[in-house]
Amino acid sequence: QVQLVESGGGLVQAGGSLRLSCAASRSTSSMIAIGWYRQAPGKQRELVATIAIGDSINYGDFVKGRFTISRDNAKNTVYLQMNSLKPEDTAVYYCSARHLLGNFWGQGIQVTVSS
Repeated sequence: QVQLVESGGGLVQAGGSLRLSCAASRSTSSMIAIGWYRQAPGKQRELVATIAIGDSINYGDFVKGRFTISRDNAKNTVYLQMNSLKPEDTAVYYCSARHLLGNFWGQGIQVTVSS
C-alpha cells in the first residue's frame, strides 16, 4: 500500500499562489509516476501535473506555465506550486501515485480561488 497525504490547500484570491504538498508513505523515487489531478463540481477529474521515472513531467493543457511540479525524494514529498490562480482553478486536488503495488489516491484537498 501507498498512503498519500495532501496539505496546503485553502482559500486564495485570484492572482494569488498556493503550494500543495503530498507526503507519501513510500519512497517517491520508487514511484512509476506521482502527481496531481483535480475535480471541480460537476466536472470530470483531470490531470494537473505528473512527474514520472526519469523526471519526465506532464502538465494539463490549462496549466500554461502557471504551475510547477517538483519532488523531494529525501522527504518522500511531491509539491505543486500554483501561481496566477484563477477562479476556474477551484477544485478538489488529489495526489495520485502509480506504483508497482498499484494505483493510489490521496483524500483530496480543497482549493478555492475567489474572484
